[in-house]
Formats: sequence, C-alpha cells, structure tokens
Amino acid sequence: MKYHKVVFQPGNVLVEAADGSTLKEVMNEAGLEFDFLCGGRGTCGKCRVKVSKGLTTPVTREQEILQVKELDEGIRLACLTAVHNDLIVELPNQNKLKHNILIAASERTSKIEPLLLKVPIEVDKPSRETQSSDWRRLIESLVRQGYKESELETTVSILRQMPDVIRGANNRITAVMYQSKVAGIEPQDSEKSMLGMAFDIGTTTIVGYLLDLYTGKELSVVSTLNPQTVFGADVISRLTFASHEENGLTKLQRAVVEAINKLIDEAAQKASVLRNDIYAISIAANTCMHHIFLGINPQSIAVSPYVPALSEPLALDASELEISINQAGKVFMLPNIAGFVGADTIAVLLTTELDQSEDIKLVIDIGTNGEIALGSREKIVACSAAAGPAFEGAQISSGMRGAAGAIDHVYYRDKLEYSVIGGGKPLGICGSALLDAVAGLVELGILNKRGKILAFDQLTNPAAQRFKENLVQFEGQGAFLLAEAGITGHGRPIMITQSDIRELQMAKGAMAAGVRVLMETYGIQAQDIKEVLLAGAFGNYLNPHSACVIGLIPPELESKIRMIGNAAGTGSKLALLSSSEFRRTKDIAEAVKFVELGSYPRFNSIFGECTYFKIQ
Repeated sequence: MKYHKVVFQPGNVLVEAADGSTLKEVMNEAGLEFDFLCGGRGTCGKCRVKVSKGLTTPVTREQEILQVKELDEGIRLACLTAVHNDLIVELPNQNKLKHNILIAASERTSKIEPLLLKVPIEVDKPSRETQSSDWRRLIESLVRQGYKESELETTVSILRQMPDVIRGANNRITAVMYQSKVAGIEPQDSEKSMLGMAFDIGTTTIVGYLLDLYTGKELSVVSTLNPQTVFGADVISRLTFASHEENGLTKLQRAVVEAINKLIDEAAQKASVLRNDIYAISIAANTCMHHIFLGINPQSIAVSPYVPALSEPLALDASELEISINQAGKVFMLPNIAGFVGADTIAVLLTTELDQSEDIKLVIDIGTNGEIALGSREKIVACSAAAGPAFEGAQISSGMRGAAGAIDHVYYRDKLEYSVIGGGKPLGICGSALLDAVAGLVELGILNKRGKILAFDQLTNPAAQRFKENLVQFEGQGAFLLAEAGITGHGRPIMITQSDIRELQMAKGAMAAGVRVLMETYGIQAQDIKEVLLAGAFGNYLNPHSACVIGLIPPELESKIRMIGNAAGTGSKLALLSSSEFRRTKDIAEAVKFVELGSYPRFNSIFGECTYFKIQ
C-alpha cells in the first residue's frame, strides 16, 4: 500500500494517508473535529477545505457544487477529495466553529434518593473459634445494617479484592451498594464522597452534568458535538451506517463512548474532583442513540412494526460499557417508548410532569428527529416526526449549525437586519434564522402559499417593495439575498434559495402534521391545549412568532408557548438523583401511547396540507 503525507493547517498536523483515501477519512482517523453534515455523501457541499499544495483535479460533483473561482483557489470538498500525492490542506479557522450548545434547563426539584448507597461497616475480625470466611463476615456486617442475608450478592471481581481491602483497612471498610448487591468495597469510611453524571445524548450534541449525589448540587456542566456527526447528520444516516458499513456499529459506539469519557474527564477537572469519585451515570437519548451507545443494532426501529430491541430501564455495570468511572460505577439507562420516541422524550416528560397535569399540554422537542407528546394525567399520546436536518443547517445552501458566525435571527425593518452569533462577518445561516427569514417573506407576501418566491412585479404588499434588491436569481430560480459576498466571512453570498424553502416546508410540514395527528388521535382542537412547551436547543433559540407564521406550530397557540430549555437533561438529572424518579420513568413509558405517523390513515394528506403557508 502506497502512503502520502498530508499536513493539515492550522496546527501543522501531519498524517500518513493511504493512497486513495478521502480527506474525510484521513481527518477522522487523525481525530480532527470537522462537521460533515450529510455524513460525507457529497450532497451538502459544506465540508470545504483549501488544498494549498498538491492540488487535485476536482471530481464532477465538486464542479457542480463549487464555483469556478473557488475551484481555481484550491477549494475542495473533503468527503470527495481522494489523496494520491502529498498535500497541504487548510481547514477553516476552528475557533470560528465553536457551537452554541444548550445546557440551561427549566429546573424542578425532587427528593434526593441516591440509586447507590455507601455503607460504612466494620467487619468482624476472624478467629480460630468461628472460622467464618471474609464474605460471611461481610454479609453479617451488612445484615446488622438492615440488609436481608438471602438477598445479598456480589461479583467475582469484588470477591477477589475483598481479602486485601479488609485486611489493609484493619476491617473498617465501606460497601458500595446497589439495592442488595455489593457493587464495590473501599477501605475505611469513604461515605462522604459520591458523585454522578447525568447525560443527554442528542443526535447533534451531548451534554453532561456533574452532580453531588447526596446534595443534588451541580458541580460542573460540559458539552460537545456528538462525534457521530462525521458518519451522518441525522439518525437515519447513522442507522444506515450502523447496519450496512463494515464495523459501522462498532465505530459509532466507540465514538460516543470516547466522547462520554472525555466529558467525564473535563467535568471532573472543572470541579477539581477525581473521576474515581463518580459512581453513577444516567443516560437519556433517542432510541437510535440509545441502542448505538449500548452497541445494539438499531435497524429494527426503522422498519415496521418499528420495535426497539429494548424499551425497559436498565442498570448496567459501567465497566461493561467501558465508561471510565469508579469500578463500582453503574450506568442507568432511561426507558424508550417505541419507534424513534426514546428515553430523551421520557426525560422531557419526567421534567414537565405531563403525566400529572390537570391540563392538556403539548410538548415539542424540535430537531432532526422531532418528538411530540400531547396529553395530561388522563392519557398521553406521542409520535416522532422525521423533520430531517434542515433545522440544523444541512441541505440548506448557506446553512450551518448554530455556531459562531451563523446568522441566528433576521429582522425585516426599514431595511433587512440580522444578528450573528459571536458577532463579526456572517458565515452562514442556522435554523432559527431560516425560520425568521421565511416567516418574514410569508408576512410580506413575497412567498405564495406553495412557497414559491414571487417576482418583484407580482408583489402587492407595499412593504415588500423595500426589499427589491434582495430578490435575486440563483441557478435559474428566485432567491432572497441576506448578505452580499463582499460582507461575508468567506466571500460567498448568503441567501435563501427556492430549494431551501422547499427543505423547510418538508421539515415544518412533518412537525405540524405530527401535531395535527396527535390532536385528532386525542380528539381535541388546538384551543383545548392550555400550554405549549418547547424543549431542546432549536426550540429554545427560535422565535415563537416565526414558528407560528410558517405553520410549524398552530398560530392560535402562539401566546401559550413557553421555552423549557434542555428538559431532557433535567429529566436525566432527576432520574440520577432519585431512585423514585428513575422507577417512575418506567411508569411513564408504559402510559404513553405511541402513534406511528406513517401508518395513520390520513397522514399523507395532512402532511401535504401542512407544507403550505397561510397567506393573509
């Protein structure tokens, strides 16, 4: 096999690359963080890099996506560019790619009841008279603490440690207990220190909260992009990768486990504690992410009857999952519901206490795979809507994630205005700005109900005429210019194209159809809903008015919308801190009725209606 030297700048990272491998493969192998929004399929055109030495001939797809000027400057797509000689590759300034990851949440309190307990005990010293084994004497000590002898058990690894620990600590030890199981033994009295971490593993981001399991105090919060994004931006692409790529599932699982372990290290360092003080981990994730984390093929979720491999809550040994915490540590998996409605939805429902509400409420977590729940203490129905990656910026011509440089909000005033995350020159447009931009075009009458951008001479609203210069042509179709090439950070114009609007219509149509189907299933009208709770990053950054104008959320509910932050993270924390709350997740999962949208008799017609805009 022939190898070539590839140097990535900035950073002067040298990689020996096999002949014929793509730059994407080389970057992944080198551990270079980079967004491949379409999973490296060559469809989004976002993985632009500059080949400053060893310039290659562009493939046909690059010639279709990139401008002639870009190609002449050495701009290439990392997922399509193969290595056949030594290269120097310039990556975008990574400092500009810091993402806004939602970590704040609407908090609620609960009685602290640790899932694990530390029990200081004094093991009787052996004598010639009794000849009791170490394990027998340890059992007797725990029985004196109220445990039932017939229920006590342990593992071989604990039995192997036991003689040295007991004698080295002069018979004074601490037993780490999970229910009636001795999960660990430690010398002396270590009861005062026991920490845990609650995780929300999202399709795009992972957030972790380091907590004191005795007081519930939050010691630090950490977050990162889900490294699985290099294999695909949405759950379907990752499901496909897991099922059809050689060692695909293993690669996906390894990526998320490594990310979790890095976050544990980071959280411990921020709080000035040891990772060995962490004894429990809770995991809230959608069904696909849940299965991949456990190394279970998620293929069954995507085909009828959409049944997950497991939906029950689990308590697993952290070591079995290669999670690097205390050797007595446990991982607590929140339960799934069905299809793509997973443990993250359970965590949101635990946070909002929808199962105890007197009023009917609508809970929406908007993302690449949007989850929707509707109900009260009487009953709850839920579904997932395949919104696709449009809200995350993928498949949008100037789209990007909510990172520094992204336009995040658009305002139609005397002239077009916008805000940019982090300030400075814009690099693209994220989902919240896409909603604002299209909502404004709807209100101005620049779009018709089918989403077509009208020509200037077709506009009837006088207010729309001040944006005449923004109406441009792009690839033979109408487009709306947000920022000219001269004022952007990369020298390319930022616009909303006709294709972008279509992508948004499909995404918002899926979510809106999900809401309609749940209302029909429940037998209510929009006015019967007392409150709309928006969870998740996108739901908390969007402008509710824009969401209602485009029909993502029924317009009559605009005044009832409340943002609740990372409610999945809050639910994960509740389940970690309270054994009662963790047990309750099972009851919630069993109480929710899952509605499969694809099987709903009128879904296609409802979806078609929901892709339209309501023009005043």
